[in-house]
Amino acid sequence: MEASAIRLRDLRKSFGDTSAVAGVDLEIRDGEFFSMLGPSGSGKTTVLRMIAGFETPTSGTIELAGQDVTRRAPFERDVHTVFQDYALFPHMSVEQNVAYSLKVRRVPKAERLARARKALAEVRLDGYGGRRPAQLSGGQRQRVALARALVGRPSVLLLDEPLGALDLKLREQMQIELKALQREVGITFVFVTHDQEEALTMSDRVAVFHQGRIEQVGTPAEIYERPATAFVASFVGTSNLLTGEAALRVLGESGTHSIRPEKIQVLKETADPDEEGHATAVGTVAEVVYLGDATRFLVDLDGGGRLTALQQNLDTSAEDVAAYRGTRVRLRWQRRHTVHVPD
Repeated sequence: MEASAIRLRDLRKSFGDTSAVAGVDLEIRDGEFFSMLGPSGSGKTTVLRMIAGFETPTSGTIELAGQDVTRRAPFERDVHTVFQDYALFPHMSVEQNVAYSLKVRRVPKAERLARARKALAEVRLDGYGGRRPAQLSGGQRQRVALARALVGRPSVLLLDEPLGALDLKLREQMQIELKALQREVGITFVFVTHDQEEALTMSDRVAVFHQGRIEQVGTPAEIYERPATAFVASFVGTSNLLTGEAALRVLGESGTHSIRPEKIQVLKETADPDEEGHATAVGTVAEVVYLGDATRFLVDLDGGGRLTALQQNLDTSAEDVAAYRGTRVRLRWQRRHTVHVPD
């Protein structure tokens, strides 16, 4: 059985009459890159702050490496938190920022400088120790914050939307670097984000939060391919939900069903509807959206409902796309890509 770095049991937090966290049970494995994903107000950041010790639970327990730390102060927990604003000391050099926590703990100067330089090397900032934070780019300041967190070798690193202030290209680059760094140092990372792509890109497992509760925990593939609830299906990526009469007419069964847009082919209306193992539906293209590398088709079905299909632009240009609007098409997808979602 794998060791648990963090175990939460019936964790709850209320602010007055508002329930921010409404009973969370969760185990995070040692050495795992774990993401807590959800919209604003879903409870994910409050859970992170309770793990860090910045918030006290209304009820429930928090264990770190098997020890109950529910009522312990932040400095009594073997965790470190990285925030979105980096919280670097502007009057200190990069090296001094990284070594600061070791200085507070009275680590001898020679050792703390050696460890600070090693931590900077791990985040690819060799030679930057003498600079001030104001002389660095956003991505470099983010790396300094990571080095400062890693220098004390905590058992758990908590990251509260640390990439939120970066531009898109830099954020994508840092996603890859963060995952590589986590593999290298072997520390448990707990990452809070509202960005679905970010969570899917980096995580070993993901917990999807909604209204103070966890809707689903699983690998990125499980969360994306087999959503457990309608909320997960709609929040993680883009999903079509067929319900009621539309589901009955198109799929032959009632209930709520999820189909991802990229699984759906857009064909001529006259295409063979009876290919084995496939579902099919006929409709009219209500709108087309050219995305550069792909085109999004919004199709109103004859049987009721609307499906969105996403196709790569292997041979399609922006000029070609406009001609699809108002045309009759047949949508086809493999039945195994239709996921029944509990109501």
